Amino acid sequence: MFKRLFGSGDKTPPAITLAEVRNITVGRTVSLDPLAWERLGDETHFTLDRDALEITAQGRVVLDGGQHVHRFYTDDHVMLQAMSDSPDGQGAYDFTLFIPWTSAYPPGARERRMWRDRLSAPVFDGAAEELPAYPRFWFAESDAIQPPVELWESLFDDRAATVPYSRIFQTCMLYARDLSGGRELMMALEMEPHDQDDIVGDVTHEIMIGIPLEMAEFRA
Repeated sequence: MFKRLFGSGDKTPPAITLAEVRNITVGRTVSLDPLAWERLGDETHFTLDRDALEITAQGRVVLDGGQHVHRFYTDDHVMLQAMSDSPDGQGAYDFTLFIPWTSAYPPGARERRMWRDRLSAPVFDGAAEELPAYPRFWFAESDAIQPPVELWESLFDDRAATVPYSRIFQTCMLYARDLSGGRELMMALEMEPHDQDDIVGDVTHEIMIGIPLEMAEFRA
């Protein structure tokens, strides 16, 4: 009875399995320096109406080369991303901040093939999404057709979780254009979600607009 009323008396906190990148993880608030995007002026399509992010989900990607991509999400799909050579996020580098731009459900296989063709070209023509043309950032040294990158992202919404609540198969490409005040990024991707029972959800085509972040421009 006393255990039910007051607990077992064990004060050991639950094990945290997710990485903390500069103190950032699920349940934390990230403060941003708005100068990170304001310095780009009217040239950029990146806009954000606040300088604090409430992190409610966290993603983890392991690349073929062994690098780890750590992603931190808000409820409205703003994403802070960091790279690291270790799963615990130590020594993180290459910080970027992305906002959602468009999201669409492709009606069939033809539209999915057309999207993959767009992601394979050296320049992404963004006219259909009311965006400019973006040169390819990945594989920028070549003008040849390049298949997009494929990866799995595991998503968590609890710091103590030992298994992801969802895994998303992504086909993606990163683009960038240089502005007078810095660089603007654009990520285009196809997302195929899988739940814990590996049931496939609706495929979507996403575009996100981003900016690089210096370490001094954010903290948690």
